[in-house]
This record gives sequence, C-alpha cells and structure tokens, in this order.
Amino acid sequence: MPATPAPRVDRVRCPFALIATDLDGTLLRPDHTVGPRTRAALALATGRGAHHVVVTGRSVAWTRPVLDALGYTGLAVCGQGGQVYDADAHRELTSVTLDRALAFEAVAKIEAEVGPLSLAADLAGLDGQVLTGPGYRHDPVGNLPVVPVGDRAELWAAPVRKFYVQHRTLDEEHLAEAALRAAGHLVGITKAGPGEVELLPIGLDKATGLAFVVRRLGLTGADTVAFGDMPNDAPMLAWAGHGVAMAGAHPELLAVADEVAPGNDADGVGIVLQRLYGRRL
Repeated sequence: MPATPAPRVDRVRCPFALIATDLDGTLLRPDHTVGPRTRAALALATGRGAHHVVVTGRSVAWTRPVLDALGYTGLAVCGQGGQVYDADAHRELTSVTLDRALAFEAVAKIEAEVGPLSLAADLAGLDGQVLTGPGYRHDPVGNLPVVPVGDRAELWAAPVRKFYVQHRTLDEEHLAEAALRAAGHLVGITKAGPGEVELLPIGLDKATGLAFVVRRLGLTGADTVAFGDMPNDAPMLAWAGHGVAMAGAHPELLAVADEVAPGNDADGVGIVLQRLYGRRL
C-alpha cells in the first residue's frame, strides 16, 4: 500500500503543523491547570490546521485527567515516549515495557556505587498504577495517586514501564551521573524532576514517541514546534523544527532550544503560539 501523502501546510496560516507540549512545568501552570491565554492560543492554532500533541513523562493514567479537562481527543505521547495513547478511542497504540531483569541488575549496580536507593515502579497498562517502595518520597504533583508497598520485591512482580529512583542525599544531577557510570549500558537514564532519575528501556525518549505520532500524521520533525522545561525534553526539542524552552528551564534544555519563552506561570506556551499563529492574513 502506498504511503499516505503528507498534507500541504499553509505556512502563513499555520507556520508549524504540529505543536508538541510537555505538561508539568510547561503547559500546566503551578496550580496544575492550563491558563486561559494558552487555551485560546491552542484553539487559534488548531483552528488554523495545527495538531496539538501532549508529550509527557506521565503515564496515561496520570495524563488522562489533564486531557479530559482540555477536551483533548487526539494522540498523546506518555511515559517518556513509551505509550502513544489515542484519547478519543481510549486505547494504546504503542506500549513499551522495561526488561525487569535488566532493571534489577541496573539497580544493584547503582546501589553498589552510591548505596541504598528508594524506588517506585510505573506499571504497564492503560490503568497502570505507580507503586512506591519503602522510603520513596512522593511529590504529589496534581494529586496524582500512588500505591505504597511494604516490600520492595513487590515492585518487580508485574510488567513495568519505568522505575523512579531516589537517593537519600544525592540530587538528580549526581544520581544521574552515578547511574550512567554504573548502569548506562543496561537501561536508559533521564532526569525528569527534582531529586530523582528514571530508568527506561535503552533508546526510549520523548522524541521517539513523538516521531511515531508525526509519521502517523504524515508530517516530519521540521513541521513541529516543541515546548519543554527539563532534560527529558531535550531529545524532543533537538528533533523538532523549532524547540522552545520555558523560562527557568534546566541548562541542558536551554543548550538545545531555539527560543526561550516566558515561564509556565505566565502562560509562556500561549504567548509564543499567539505570536506564531496570530499574524494577520
């Protein structure tokens, strides 16, 4: 069957055919809502033909409340690229799991270097729960639910998308460096928030998940403007035709960004989109 031809894009009305936005620290304000200016700008852009794709480290179970609040019915990239979710049909188009034997070996090697770790497991599946092991410090972003377990062995009992890893004294920068040295050949390692790193399947990141969506829509990275704030957004911003870092973003992201927007507390996504799509015709 021949490939679906890419849609023609009117670069005056729609300078980028796809808008990719991270959630926490980017699209969402500190109160975990989307500001009215950003909502209006997204409506303007999609009205001119652009697709909006949410790209987040959150699993589908943690992303769905935001999508529902937005009335979002498109595709979303969740779980650091491991899930592509069709919000309209409520089904996964892709689901990548982490080899638990490799993850177990990786954790052992990291602990041999830095000492005991605290872990949480992001379980696979549309309704996959996040299990938190002993000592894990949960940051309840947007009141997202977790299930504490008393025995760390329970974290390995079912298929897992990724592990969240914390150390008692190391911040995410030093923990990620140690994890890369000890286990970077076994698992992917990314910094997605203060005080912890994530262990993922090697080669998985937001760009790989977004590339799947873009190909499905008959578009390319050059057709994409992407927004983010943390190092896990760097592959996506580097891959996109135009990468936008939020004010106060991590230095690793600023290094690959084409532009710095006002912060998420100032509707920075909306301000940039209004400039890009709001030009007079």
